[in-house]
Amino acid sequence: MDIARRTPHPALAPHIRTLAGWHERADGPVVRDELPGARIVLVVSFGPSMDIDGRRFGSFVAGLHDTPARTAHAGLGHGIQAYLSPLGARRLFGLPMGELTGAVVELEDLMGPAADELAERLATAPGWAARFDLFERALAARVLEAPPVAPELEWAWQRLLRSGGAAPVGVLAAELGWSRRHFTTTFREQLGMPPKALGRIVRFERAVERLRAGADLAELALDCGYYDQAHFNRDFREFAGATPTAVRPAA
Repeated sequence: MDIARRTPHPALAPHIRTLAGWHERADGPVVRDELPGARIVLVVSFGPSMDIDGRRFGSFVAGLHDTPARTAHAGLGHGIQAYLSPLGARRLFGLPMGELTGAVVELEDLMGPAADELAERLATAPGWAARFDLFERALAARVLEAPPVAPELEWAWQRLLRSGGAAPVGVLAAELGWSRRHFTTTFREQLGMPPKALGRIVRFERAVERLRAGADLAELALDCGYYDQAHFNRDFREFAGATPTAVRPAA
């Protein structure tokens, strides 16, 4: 599979984590299990469809999940994608991310005819550099011009990220001057999960990234904030449906 990547423009960095394009040709069907992460996934297809947990999509948006998603295609995949922060997606699509939790929806349902227009322009652009330029401009036009979300939520989200998912909910609420109940409810509605649950996903995603980068299993659990190896293994079974050893790529 050919993959192209670009680091988002600094102005977009708080809202867009990564940009990537791919072109895959296989001799037969391709099936993958995509693990949960603290991101909203935006995929713009250049034609080929993809099955996600048995449903067929073209261009789509996947909300926050806490279980793996099985993706499959017939052997041809071609498109471009962005990993969005929950609040970046909130700005991009103009709706609370609680409405997309656990869901995958067609991009057209969120953007209307502009979705197909964007896909066509990206597919016909001359190469990945031009596609990334166009994609960033299209995202920036919506994200940077959207009404800002509550600064308290932006602050809480950044604190949760910087802590690796470990920031206590009660401490965050107290520092904002909000009740724990109001903070948890508002956070869940706007970002897509309660802060404690999303913190667990942040921790798990970082553990997966380090695991796949070759980190030592014996040290990884404690480094990522798990109490012990059993706690570490339980999160992997819950979020990945597999052990850490099975998630680590083969050497």
